[in-house]
Amino acid sequence: MIRKPIFAANWKMNKGPSETEDFADGFLSKIQHKTFPADIVIAPPFVSLAKAAEKFGNVSAVALAAQNCSEHNSGAYTGEVSAMMLKEFYLHYVILGHSERRAIYGETDETINAKMLKAREVNLRPIFCIGETLEEREGGKLEEVLRRQVSIGMKDLTERDLLDTVIAYEPVWAIGTGVTASAQQAQEAHAFVRSLVAEQFGAESAAKIRIQYGGSVKPGNAAELMACPDIDGALIGGAALEPQSFLDIIVNGSK
Repeated sequence: MIRKPIFAANWKMNKGPSETEDFADGFLSKIQHKTFPADIVIAPPFVSLAKAAEKFGNVSAVALAAQNCSEHNSGAYTGEVSAMMLKEFYLHYVILGHSERRAIYGETDETINAKMLKAREVNLRPIFCIGETLEEREGGKLEEVLRRQVSIGMKDLTERDLLDTVIAYEPVWAIGTGVTASAQQAQEAHAFVRSLVAEQFGAESAAKIRIQYGGSVKPGNAAELMACPDIDGALIGGAALEPQSFLDIIVNGSK
């Protein structure tokens, strides 16, 4: 099955509104009059979403994402942002379950599942992050960890929810370290994740869902990674902070 690749820029805690405007101006100047056989997504920090929406709102080639959302609709949750609030920015996607949210802020699989369901209530498309630590991989727990994350994190999703979800497999040991999983390692993990989706939702749905790779993706390794049959794009951190670098990954990975 042919699945349309998706390249998503996760800016993390980088780029306020003025820097977002600068990036948008530079990126838009590079992609004008061009078409790409891929979906392009940019996820700025919350404070920059309004500026990003202003700059990219009428650009069909670029969709916007939030980096997180609350599992609650509203209430006394200081510092949190609900899925419904995000919807007002005309966002299409929201990143959920990123390893930094899991490790630094203690988000559990159950919490992430609750966020997934809230996102789907307002038709936001989750970019659902999963992945193992180096200790877990070396301890032979790769499959155990991925099975737990997928089975709990995607619990109670409907078939429609599933088709509007993107899974991002990110080995934690490769995020921001400069170390990238080999194409073979990445493909094996992606194929296993697809098999887990097949167990939970059926083979047909598993064949349709897009699974991204994340973890030190750069222009130089994008083509090799994207050539793998079960890798359908990339979730990109540091290399997506500069317009030309992000564009090069998209171009190289779409060949």
